[in-house]
Amino acid sequence: MSGYRRPTSSALDCVLSSFQMTNETVNIWTHFLPTWYFLWRLLALAGGQGFRSEPYHWPLLVFLLPACLYPFASCCAHTFSSMSPRARHICYFLDYGALSLYSLGCAFPYAAYSMPASWLHSRLHQLFVPAAALNSFLCTGLSCYSRFPELESPALSKILRTAAFTYPFLFDNLPLFYRLGLCWGRGHSCGQEALSTSHGYHLFCALLTGFLFASHLPERLAPGRFDYIGHSHQLFHICAVLGTHFQLEAVLADMGSRRAWLAMQEPPLGLAGTVATLGLAVAGNLLIIAAFTASLFRAPSTCPLLQGGPLERNTKAKLQ
Repeated sequence: MSGYRRPTSSALDCVLSSFQMTNETVNIWTHFLPTWYFLWRLLALAGGQGFRSEPYHWPLLVFLLPACLYPFASCCAHTFSSMSPRARHICYFLDYGALSLYSLGCAFPYAAYSMPASWLHSRLHQLFVPAAALNSFLCTGLSCYSRFPELESPALSKILRTAAFTYPFLFDNLPLFYRLGLCWGRGHSCGQEALSTSHGYHLFCALLTGFLFASHLPERLAPGRFDYIGHSHQLFHICAVLGTHFQLEAVLADMGSRRAWLAMQEPPLGLAGTVATLGLAVAGNLLIIAAFTASLFRAPSTCPLLQGGPLERNTKAKLQ
């Protein structure tokens, strides 16, 4: 309801606004600071003796790269989205692309460390990472497209965007859901299939993240009261970051507890396959983003997509 920035701000104004109290300030900082936390975790792990030289650790490093990227992309999107309507859409296209790559990054350690014993070397195991790469294309394409009907059909836009990120999450976590089903009620007798408490915290944070994104609570109960601090998108950011933290801890737990057992198995994906899959996914997602960006520049300035919502138009009129 309030706290909006000037809808045609300069890049410098956008940066300076992160040090002023607007309805985006907490959104910016709740992903800017975690970027440095995950970068610190990446450098600390990669700097360990023999860590980078051992192929067993490579899937973890691949996971940490997009774990650093997605909060940074989100921070930039929230910072520079008020430069113009086109800039806002492009910023969030890149934000969605980073989230899609994060969903792919999750698949690498899950395929390497978290697969149920009965799935090892199965067709699903062999296709798990390539399927996650294809899912990232679907996620980016669907989420970027969801911005186009945003004004005319906001409910459809919300459904498309929610589905775009829910599906890759469900797919990536299939190994965990299967292991959870096997161990339900069996206590400590699960052996290699047992999940750590960090897995549980991660799944709980993910569920809470999705609920906050879809429900718009608490601001829908008291419009205007949570404009600056406490609205759902800020809580969504915090839960997402906590979920990634617990996911990292869960991956590290699986790496340690299952290492001796996995050492007897054939590694599913070598360095060449990892680099090729990740490279093709990055290129494909950038092409999708470029296609949607080009459609924005081909659209006439009178297009509703480039006019902003009612709140933005009111803000602009007041400023004029």
